[in-house]
Formats: sequence, structure tokens, C-alpha cells
Amino acid sequence: MADKRDYYEVLGLQKGASEDELKQAFRKLSRKYHPDFNPGDKEAEEKFKEINEAYEVLSDPDKKSRYDQFGHAGVDPSYGGGGFGGGFSGGFGDMGDISDIFSSFFGSSFGGGSRSNPNAPRRGQDIQKNVSISFMEACSGKNVDITINRMEKCPDCNGSGAAAGSSADTCPDCHGTGQVKTTQRTPFGMISSQKVCPKCGGKGSIINNPCKKCGGGGRVNVTKTVNVPIPAGIDDEQTIRVGGQGHGGLNGGPSGDLHVTVSVRPDAIFERDGYDVHTEQPITFVQAALGAEVTVPTIDGTVTYPIPEGTQPGAVFRFKNKGIKKLNRNDRGHQFVHITIEVPSNLSKKQKELLKAFDESLDDGKNYKKRNSFFDKIKQAFEK
Repeated sequence: MADKRDYYEVLGLQKGASEDELKQAFRKLSRKYHPDFNPGDKEAEEKFKEINEAYEVLSDPDKKSRYDQFGHAGVDPSYGGGGFGGGFSGGFGDMGDISDIFSSFFGSSFGGGSRSNPNAPRRGQDIQKNVSISFMEACSGKNVDITINRMEKCPDCNGSGAAAGSSADTCPDCHGTGQVKTTQRTPFGMISSQKVCPKCGGKGSIINNPCKKCGGGGRVNVTKTVNVPIPAGIDDEQTIRVGGQGHGGLNGGPSGDLHVTVSVRPDAIFERDGYDVHTEQPITFVQAALGAEVTVPTIDGTVTYPIPEGTQPGAVFRFKNKGIKKLNRNDRGHQFVHITIEVPSNLSKKQKELLKAFDESLDDGKNYKKRNSFFDKIKQAFEK
């Protein structure tokens, strides 16, 4: 494990990065190297595992604190010969951690450090998946079927790892204790210590007749389809947690969770801002001048809206409660309709003459209040 990369380096961040920076980096990198987007790419698969491992530690305040202080040894008991399981530690100058020195003589269990029980129930790992939906599907919500590969308890051996009709045998080396005692001659004399039994790996038992289906592991890889309800109002890059749909646990431990990150494709008409919706509504010069009823698209369908006489370019009309439903609430945002006025082009000679005659009939002070005010301001500025 000596070549394990720094977790901050894995996520492309500096030490002390904020929670938001960690989330953004994790989302970006996990999507880039996710196995679903890189089928058959072993390097991408390894990087994805490395990214998940780094985020799992740095997103946990307690683990992050220990990692920032002690590095990998603070969060991984197997790193550096026993981690921080007790015994001697601290300031001995250039001697470093004295517990490491004694461990080199007495074994990794010196100093009273606790050892995790390999037979204890262990929670299964979480599974991360991505799904892409349209803007309108995000507004209305939908159910999606997601195919996952997960480890589940072997049905043939019921998770024991032993073939049907057999069971695990007591380890002959440690006699079921999971530890063996050793005696070593050291500069301090003959010292007895205990270490994990190498024959059974600390389990205290050995499977001599392993289950053929799972090979003695107690779990098998299963492909299954999970129906995931995506709620109305979900936003881009938000994640849904589906409890108990991750990998199955070990030794009777609970299953992990399934985390589904939702990518929302942009829409050609609507633009989202929080729970509000913005859309552009082009109208003609005549409609703006005389007023008209126009058809306006909303996420619920089209509606007819009366454009008032004399509507100016850039005018914005609000449709109350026509926006996106708020997550876990009944109220909604609003829709804002931004008016653009299209100037006609490719005019015929007769149309141009009519427009000139129309323009000559207008009174700047009466019909063009904004323009008249604008030129008054310019005149006043030059007179100063």
C-alpha cells in the first residue's frame, strides 16, 4: 500500500478543500470514469474505484480529520503496520512513531491495539449509477428501470461459503481463536505476542469443502433491474438514494444503498432557474403596437395570453405557479415570459413606402416617449 496516491490528488484538489469542492470534483470524475461510460476499460474502472475510495474518506468529517492529520494510516488499519490501534505514539523526534518500531519486533498487535473481527457483520458497499432524462421528464417525474450488477448472498450455501451439507472446520493452527501466539528474541529479551492467524485470516475456521456456486465467498454476482421513481422537480446532478439496493452485506450485515445521479438534458424552449422557468416569446411589430392574443408554451401545455397594446421589447410577463414543482412540496415556482419583437425583413417596395408614410404620421413626443426622453437627456448633457 506504500504507493497509494494522496486522496486529494486523486480528486484533483488541494488539502482542506470544502465540502462543495469535494462534491463537484467527485461528480465530475465519477461520471468521466464510470464503467457504464467506459465499457471494458480496466484503467477507467480502477480510477473509478480510486475516486470512490477517496471521496468516501474525505466526505466523512471524522475520517477526513484523521486523514488530514495522519494520512492513509489514520483511516486504513492495514496501512503502515497497524494504523492507530493504541499503544505508543507521538513525539519521539526523529524516531517517528515508536509503535511502528515495536511492531517490527512484536507484530502488528503489540500495544493492546484492537483488531476488527473478520466474523462481525459488515455492511455491503454502495453502488453508483447515472441516468439521463429530458427537461420535461424532470418537471413531471418518471420511473426509470436501472440495471445493476450487485453481490448478493449465495442462495446455495445461504452465505456460509460451505457446500450444502457441510460446514466450516475449526482452524487447526489457532483452534478457532483467529490468533496465534509467537515468541521472538529481541533486544529487550524474549517477547511473546499475538498476531492474526495466517492460515484462516483471523476467522477461526476454514472451509475445506467450498460452495461451488460462490467458490466459498458466500456471495454471488447478480444482474437485476431496479425501478427507481424520479420525483417531479429533480434538478441536474441531484442524486437519489435507494436504500438496500447496493451490494449485499457480509456475515449477515445489511446491504449497501444504490445512489442514482440524474443528468437533465437541456430543453430547446425552456430554461430553468431554481424552480422558476424562463422562455422567450417572439412577437411581430404590429402585435406589440396594437396588442394581440398569442399562444405561449408552458411546461403544462400551451396557453393563450393577451399581449397589451404598446408592449416594448424586453418586457417580461410572469405566469404565477406555472414553474417547476418544488421537491417534497406542493407549491411551484413561476414562469417568466421574455418578449422579443421581430423586425420584418425582405420588404417589398410598397411595404417600405407604407412604413415611411406611417413613420411620418407619428409624433415623437406622443408616440415615442422613450426616444424623446433619450434625446432630451443627450441635449441636456451637451448643454452643461
